[in-house]
Amino acid sequence: MSNSAFRAVFWDFGGVILESPFDAFLRYEAENGLPAGFLRSVNAVNPDSNAWARLERNDISPTDFDAVFHSESQALGHAVPGAAVLALLAGAVRPHMVDALDTVKAAGYKMACLTNNVVGGDKKTSARAREVDAIMARFDAVIESSKVGCRKPETAFYEIACSTLDVAPHECVFLDDLGINLKPAAAMGMHTIKVIDSHEALRALGEALGLALLQP
Repeated sequence: MSNSAFRAVFWDFGGVILESPFDAFLRYEAENGLPAGFLRSVNAVNPDSNAWARLERNDISPTDFDAVFHSESQALGHAVPGAAVLALLAGAVRPHMVDALDTVKAAGYKMACLTNNVVGGDKKTSARAREVDAIMARFDAVIESSKVGCRKPETAFYEIACSTLDVAPHECVFLDDLGINLKPAAAMGMHTIKVIDSHEALRALGEALGLALLQP
């Protein structure tokens, strides 16, 4: 059983359980003659109301996103179809993270996946769908931006997660690969871990929970 003051662990999906889509963004940029970091720079303009934010809240369809992202990127000097960006989102599963999910769950912690996602965005093939579904089945709850109508880093998103698992923010550990998503969670009282190196993140999580999460 667990031996910490925490009761729940919140996990981001892409960039934490999955490899970061930003690696795929960089490859696409190199292959298409775009400046490194260009796709992320498009998403950084008007971050609460741009095409990406609207898609993750399910305010627009993937078809609409294709056109709106194309327009936004064109305004910044390089026209990129939104459909091309969506095709880059499915990263490979990190098996050691899935093993950690099992260890944390077996120790008695509540778990939720907190993901900014898009409708139908990650189920490319039946094999991929089964792999993702098997991971999601480990969580007590999956909080999806496309279903709840808000997204990280909006405070309401974290409030929904806490309410769903019936925990207070100070009882939660939250792992995400983006500092912008961690900042409001930390302000609410969550213990946050930024996932830059996934193994280092698991060491930090293990220390917080009193668990051995990495194989020797």
